[in-house]
Amino acid sequence: MAAMAPFGGGMGSSGQVCGTLSGALAVIGFTQGKTDIEGRDHKLMWKLSHTMVQEFGQICRPYGGTNCIDIARVDWRDRKAVKQFYTAPESNRKNCVKVIRETAAFLHTLITKEMSGQE
Repeated sequence: MAAMAPFGGGMGSSGQVCGTLSGALAVIGFTQGKTDIEGRDHKLMWKLSHTMVQEFGQICRPYGGTNCIDIARVDWRDRKAVKQFYTAPESNRKNCVKVIRETAAFLHTLITKEMSGQE
């Protein structure tokens, strides 16, 4: 988890790539990536990763993009805006929660289906 910490706020609070997608791809890599330097990535990793990225695009369609700034619409370097993001009931945090929930559900389905051999 510590290795994923800088991905918050869209990669180092830049508002770029949503950490939810980074986290989902990390899970796929953890389950399908090579385990030693001489090994090879499981070919399924690329298929699952591509599928996850495509679905993430669909999940984020209502927000106009897959970047953190598109979804959260907050300047992560503005302390006042960040405080409001976390405390105000009307903030766009609800967007983030929805994206995280939908991405996690799809990732679970994707990996479970693959591990059970379904296509």
